[in-house]
Amino acid sequence: MILLVILAVNKKNHNNYQRVATEKVQKRNIIEAISATGKIQPVKDIKISPYISGEVIEIFVKEGDRVKVGDILVRIDPEIYKSAYEQAEAQLNSQRANLVNAKAQLAQLEARFQNTETVYLRNKALWEKKVISDADFETAKTNYEVAKADLDAIQATIKAAEYSISSANAALKKSREDLTKTAVYAPADGRVSKLSVEKGERVMGASQFSAGTEIMRIANLDEMQAEVDVNENDIIKVKLGDTALIEVDAYLNRKFKGIVTEVATSATTTGVSIDQVTNFQVKIQLLKSSYLDLIPPDQPDYSPFRPGMSTTAEIQTQRRFDVLSVPIQAVTTRSDTTGRITRKASKPEEESQTEQSENKLPEIIKEYVFVYDNGIARLREVKSGIQDNNYIEIISGLKEGEDVIIAPFSAISRKLKNNEMVEKVDREKLYETK
Repeated sequence: MILLVILAVNKKNHNNYQRVATEKVQKRNIIEAISATGKIQPVKDIKISPYISGEVIEIFVKEGDRVKVGDILVRIDPEIYKSAYEQAEAQLNSQRANLVNAKAQLAQLEARFQNTETVYLRNKALWEKKVISDADFETAKTNYEVAKADLDAIQATIKAAEYSISSANAALKKSREDLTKTAVYAPADGRVSKLSVEKGERVMGASQFSAGTEIMRIANLDEMQAEVDVNENDIIKVKLGDTALIEVDAYLNRKFKGIVTEVATSATTTGVSIDQVTNFQVKIQLLKSSYLDLIPPDQPDYSPFRPGMSTTAEIQTQRRFDVLSVPIQAVTTRSDTTGRITRKASKPEEESQTEQSENKLPEIIKEYVFVYDNGIARLREVKSGIQDNNYIEIISGLKEGEDVIIAPFSAISRKLKNNEMVEKVDREKLYETK
C-alpha cells in the first residue's frame, strides 16, 4: 500500500515537470547566407538620348525589337539644322571672298609701297645734299609712312579674314554634325527594352548640364543580373565572387545560380528621419547554365527574364563542412554575473552603497544550451560560429552525440533553469494537453 502511494506521488510530480524535446549534437555542413531583395536588370543597359533637340518625326523600332550596331532608331526634324548648315556654308563662302579681296588689295598696296619707298629714299638723299626743300622731303616721307601703314593694315585684314574662315569652318562643321545627328543610330547590339517617346514628341538634346531626354533603352538580355539591396549590418560579409541562389517571382519553386560581381561602396538610404534604412547595392550576375532549359532550342536569343522582375537572393558568405551543430533554437543567451568582484564594505553604512555599485556593473551576455542528462536540464556555456536557416555551428562546449533541448523555445529562453527536472517527449507530443 505504501509503495503504491509513493509511486502515485512520483507520477503526480513527474506530470508537473517541464516537457521538452531534444536532438543529438551532429556534424553537418553549414552554409551562412544573407537574404536580400531587388530587381532583375540587364548587365548592359544603354540609355539612348539625342545629341540635339527637336521633334521626333520617325521611329524605326518597337519595344522588344532586336537591333544591331549602326541601325537607325529615330529621326528628329532636320529642317532647322538644314537652314543652320546652309547659313554656315554661306558665311564661310563670304569669308573666303573677303580673303580673296584682301589679297588683291595687298598686291596693289605692295606696289604702291615700293614706289613711295623709292621716292622717299631718293628725296632723302637729295634733301641731305640740300638739293630739295624741306617741304618736298616731308611730302615724300609722309607718302611713304601712309603707304607702309596701309600695307600693315591690309596684312592684318588678311589675318583676320583667315581667322574668320577658320571660325566659319568650325561653325560649318558643327552645323554638319548637328544635321547628321538628327538621325539616332544604335551604339551596340541588343534589344529595345524600353521605348519612352512617341512620334511627334519634342525631345531635349544632351549637354554638359543635362543628359537630355531618354528616348529608349537598348539592353543585352543575354546577360542578366540581380540588383539587390543588402542591409548595412550584413554588407561587410559580402565579397566579390560569392555564390548566390536567386529566386524570381515569375518562376515559383525554382532557384537560379549567380555570382557577386559588384559591391557598392556608397550607401543608399530610404525613409525619413529616424526611420531611415541604410542599404548597399550588390549586383549578382545570373549564370546562364542555370536557366538553359528555359530557352527554346529554336530561339537561341530568347531571354526568360524581363528587366524589372522582382527577385530574392541568398548570398552565401561562409561555408563550414563537417562541423558540430545544433538547431538554432537550442542556443540561448543569459547574463553572466559570476565574474563580478564583490568589495567588502569597511563600515555598515557602506554596505548599501557597495550593493548599488555592484548593480551598476555591466552584464556579460554569454551563449548557453541545455543538455538533457537523465531527466535533468544542465545549463552549459558554448561558443557558436556561423549559422544557416536551421542549424548553428558549435565551436566549443559540446560533444558529438550529446542530447540538447531544442523545444519549447519559451522554456529555453526564459523559464528553464540549471539542474531543473524535465520530462523528455517526442516533439510531436510536446504541446499536447496532459
